[in-house]
Amino acid sequence: MNATGFLPADPMPTITIQYFAILREQRGIAQEKLTTPATTPGALYEELRARHGFTLPGDRVRAAVNDEFVTATATLHEGDRVVFIPPVAGG
Repeated sequence: MNATGFLPADPMPTITIQYFAILREQRGIAQEKLTTPATTPGALYEELRARHGFTLPGDRVRAAVNDEFVTATATLHEGDRVVFIPPVAGG
């Protein structure tokens, strides 16, 4: 506890983010590390969408954390690797 009697706030985690397809094109890179206040993949994507102007809404993008598909409300931790996967068209 600190002098005010409260536990110090958790430091913001640093996350590795990978982009594919249209997200990689819009961001201009395939991977980056980011220290973020986001605690879920959904919140992280919305932060990135606002920051980088991604055109896909969050409900159109799937997230995987450390090679496992997760819900938008999964908890993120320091050192996680998050992959955002947009819808893929093909034939």
